[in-house]
Amino acid sequence: MPIPPYNEIKAPALAFFADGNPHRIKEVFEVLAPIFHLTEDDLNELVPSGVQLRWNARASWACSDLYRAGLLTQLKKGLYQITDQGKAVAAQKPAVIDRAFLMQFEPFRKFVSDRKSSGSDPANAKETRLQAPEEEGTPEERIEAAYMELSGTLVADLLARLGTVNPFRFEQVVLDLLVAMGYGGSRKEAAAVTQKTGDEGIDGVINEDRLGLDVIYVQAKRWKSNVGRPEIQNFVGALAGKKAAKGVFITTSAFHDNAREYAAGLHQKVILIDGQRLAELMIEHGIGVAEEHAYHVKKIDSDYFEES
Repeated sequence: MPIPPYNEIKAPALAFFADGNPHRIKEVFEVLAPIFHLTEDDLNELVPSGVQLRWNARASWACSDLYRAGLLTQLKKGLYQITDQGKAVAAQKPAVIDRAFLMQFEPFRKFVSDRKSSGSDPANAKETRLQAPEEEGTPEERIEAAYMELSGTLVADLLARLGTVNPFRFEQVVLDLLVAMGYGGSRKEAAAVTQKTGDEGIDGVINEDRLGLDVIYVQAKRWKSNVGRPEIQNFVGALAGKKAAKGVFITTSAFHDNAREYAAGLHQKVILIDGQRLAELMIEHGIGVAEEHAYHVKKIDSDYFEES
């Protein structure tokens, strides 16, 4: 089944700690997973950034909220134990422990109030919002979801902008990207345009390395329609004419399946980059984009506070 929202994990987590013994957060991951019938694939699912397991992140946040409400105490990093208040709540066997439920406890109200007054919790800026059901994801997941939404919008905006530039400017964009990716050395050294076809695309050669030990033949087409097998066949013919074994075909649109299948079966190394991937590479390497905001998310360094 899907990984549950972290609000649904809190009640089973508190019940697990009700035995009064200290437990490591790793035990929570292991013991609660069968309760939610999580499969191996579920347990290996990553958040979009790929830096965390989604199940571990949600279970960790569930325990963190119980700790902030005073229902758990943290003995040291990753080691929790239930409090007397926690035992009283666990004895009631609540079906759901969400943030609205936790607002009855002063430590949690203070935690929310502190975030509100510091401006770190804009989503909870209004008192009525404090009682509203929360999103299913943890704060990190909501940040990542917003980031992915902004990235998707930026990709669409980049492709729209590429569709308006003139062919010569598009040549420069492609060249700048390849240089930023490490091909050809400096921009001056990088590439020589061998043919200007006038069809809103470029045909060029770029050194694979700064010494020019090998070259890559590049064709880029600023198209609206998808690229099919005939265009790739023509490109392969151009490769043969240049006695080149490596090529990159870039388009601002997409490739038909027959084009991808044909390219996959070639003995030459031909890489196909569609508009989505082109925009993603431009973002990754800082071509045509500028940083607007940077957010650095930090956490407590528990080891710093441990007594030696």
